[in-house]
Amino acid sequence: MRQPLIAGNWKMNKTATEGQALARAIREGLQTQTVEVVLCPPFTAIPAVHAVLQGSSIRLGAQNVHWEDAGAFTGEISPVMLKEWCQYVIIGHSERRQYFHEDDEMIRRKVLAALRHGLIPILCVGETLAQREAGETGTVVATQTRRALEGLSPEQAAGLVIAYEPVWAIGTGRAATGADAEEVIQRWVRGTLEELFGPEVARRVRVLYGGSVTPENIAEFVCRPTIDGALVGGASLKAETFLGIIHETARAKA
Repeated sequence: MRQPLIAGNWKMNKTATEGQALARAIREGLQTQTVEVVLCPPFTAIPAVHAVLQGSSIRLGAQNVHWEDAGAFTGEISPVMLKEWCQYVIIGHSERRQYFHEDDEMIRRKVLAALRHGLIPILCVGETLAQREAGETGTVVATQTRRALEGLSPEQAAGLVIAYEPVWAIGTGRAATGADAEEVIQRWVRGTLEELFGPEVARRVRVLYGGSVTPENIAEFVCRPTIDGALVGGASLKAETFLGIIHETARAKA
């Protein structure tokens, strides 16, 4: 059985003080141990949030990482710097691909760097609206998955988390249907994993859905056996909403 996972991507929101308050509210309101919870604050809030989460089951993640351990890369954060605080790191989010021009090779190098230092990548894949309307969803998702994982061993791949986030659904209020997400994940994410690493790895990897997730619609996704949870954006910025998603996931998976 794959443990359900709900990860909150705070994006460029919350100061250190605000992050502490939000993390504390989530910790105090959490009523289940069956769902793994990960908070991904901005870099500046990571130490403050880490202090709040000490002794709890909630994990800490970063939103990005560089592929080098150190060097002349002004403004970047290395896996060596993150592993003191974090267990997870988001890699290849569509906003990084779109606004910062990250390509599949950069993302592959980041995945390898994270794994080298014991961080668990949450690898994001997904198609744009134009790609979807052109019938390219499968090609895009399979290619992003394959190129990001080139060079990994089956053991490394089995420990990954992959988030399928259709770009057209992120922050738009327009979520994919559970059936749509399940088809893409089963055919193009797990199918590519099986092609690369075999059926056992394809079964073991946790795959999340992301894109306009709410407490009201999360069950539509996580009730499906191939979907293991969600990468949550805007709805993770309010404790009540985020806790609602977690608790609805626990109920659906039970």
